[in-house]
Amino acid sequence: MHETTSDAPGAGPGQHPRAYFMLAFLVFLYVINYVDRQILSVLLEPIKRDLGASDTQMGLLTGLAFALFYTLAAVPIARLADGGVRKNVIVWGVAVWSVMTATCGLARSFGWLALARVGVGVGEATLNPAAHSLLSDYFPPAKRATALALYNVGGNLGIMTGFVLGGWIGQSVGWRQAFLVVGLPGLVAAIAAHFVLEEPPRGSAEGLAVEDGVASTREVLAYMLGRPTFRQLAFASALYAFAAYGFTIWGSSFLIRVHHMTLTETGVAMGLVQGIGGGIGTYAGGRLADHFSRRDERAAVLVSAVGGAMALPFLALFLLWPDRHGALMGYAVAMVFSVFFVGPSYGLAQSLARVRMRAQAAALLLFAINLIGLGIAPLVVGMLNDALAARFGDEAIRYSLMATGATTVGAVVFSLRAARTVRADLAQVRKSP
Repeated sequence: MHETTSDAPGAGPGQHPRAYFMLAFLVFLYVINYVDRQILSVLLEPIKRDLGASDTQMGLLTGLAFALFYTLAAVPIARLADGGVRKNVIVWGVAVWSVMTATCGLARSFGWLALARVGVGVGEATLNPAAHSLLSDYFPPAKRATALALYNVGGNLGIMTGFVLGGWIGQSVGWRQAFLVVGLPGLVAAIAAHFVLEEPPRGSAEGLAVEDGVASTREVLAYMLGRPTFRQLAFASALYAFAAYGFTIWGSSFLIRVHHMTLTETGVAMGLVQGIGGGIGTYAGGRLADHFSRRDERAAVLVSAVGGAMALPFLALFLLWPDRHGALMGYAVAMVFSVFFVGPSYGLAQSLARVRMRAQAAALLLFAINLIGLGIAPLVVGMLNDALAARFGDEAIRYSLMATGATTVGAVVFSLRAARTVRADLAQVRKSP
């Protein structure tokens, strides 16, 4: 399997004529994806009381119960996207995760809710690999980090919507109704996706003619892990995500326990910080990476490293400031910098991959990010909360999140190590795409 440059008329590198419209629709789907995923975070406290669960169990529910199946399902789904119609993969995925989100509201036990979350994870595993592959054909390489950053702003908007809606509905009518309200409208979005999304020729943004056939999972693993830059990128991204997801999942509980905020207040505060601060940071990271990459191909990883280093003091401010207002101001700034890595990392992964393995390359990077970040981080915070509760009481969560945020230091180190090899790896890809 290989790709060759096409000499056919009109086959040269270029942007899809409706690229930004397609991007906007994928952002819309990602908003729904994150609303359904994130709403559980703001509802942790009432669900915990209703089901009689511990912090460790809630960490498992928000983390591994979702992320393990999300990451494992993404690998075969991504191979299906590389070999089939990516639009159809997305349509079915939206329908599945929407139904399973609504099912969460019917749960009468912790086990039932955990199974429903597994279903949400499997459904949501469809979107990112297929969307990353589509966006790589909608946009040429010079605009790819920005496009993928804009796509991921949908996640920030989804977090904001999930926090605000979840907090308001959860406090007004209960957490079960909140899941039903956000889950069922996704079925309409699935139908819309069938009619709106377009399937461009693979490699069209770079003028590549792609032969039939799809790389096996083993081939993708050997190819991608054979790139030193990708290995360092995966470690760095996983550790950035470990800190980010720890704060995203448990930040609302921190505000409730330490600053005694209500569910509605917490939902609005966390929603605005995550949505606006995270959205600005995600876009800025991608935009800066594309801008500086014109002069230095190391920009993708260096921008990520700068963001991680800048986020650290503001995360400490969030955890240690004595009142809620100063704490939230610190968190808002931290959010901007802590997500700089998103667009550059996803864009670089697509540039390092061959055309017929781009969905699987995205799934491989997402495997590291979601298993370690989304899967393990919330569980670790929950376990630390339970372990430290006897000594610190409600203040235990402050120290649990402090330990979680410290992993950003390791992420910065891996980003700097990736900077040593990125030029050589990209040059090799251009020689043999």
